[in-house]
Amino acid sequence: MAGLDPAIHPQADLQVRPVTAIRPANPSDTPAILRLIRGLAEYERKLHQAIATEAEIHALLFGPRPHAFAALAEENSAAVGLILWYYTVGTFSGRLGLFVEDVFVEPPHRGKGIGLALFRHVAAVARTENCICMEWRVLHWNQSAIDFYRRLGATPLTEWQTMDLRGDALTALAEGTRDG
Repeated sequence: MAGLDPAIHPQADLQVRPVTAIRPANPSDTPAILRLIRGLAEYERKLHQAIATEAEIHALLFGPRPHAFAALAEENSAAVGLILWYYTVGTFSGRLGLFVEDVFVEPPHRGKGIGLALFRHVAAVARTENCICMEWRVLHWNQSAIDFYRRLGATPLTEWQTMDLRGDALTALAEGTRDG
């Protein structure tokens, strides 16, 4: 039907279009989750830090005591996006918060509303769980993500600074060899 005017011949425009579905991740998704995490790490220029194994990701998400949760975006049954979150505690409010640790959509699938669909999915989870808020971090240089988050209605928490303790410093504090 090539060359036919779709306005006159609607069937001429029929194509197999990808269908995006957002669904909770399950244990068999662990390889895809790890692949998407590594894709995020590469995008963020932190691939050298992406050392998690399938077994570690599986334990975090699907072990006897899951510590985090994930949902996948699929097109034609292939995972093309990921959102991973966990709960925090709001002691001032006495309610849970929801922290988005990772959100990633593979580059060829961006601009299709998949990121928005992933955030809507997790926002619905936050409402169901009566969370006081959703929070996440974004790299300062990722202006397109910052703009997207602002369009969602998110605002930066400029009065807070994220602190990080790892490696030898974490060990020293735990062992009592660093007093501060």
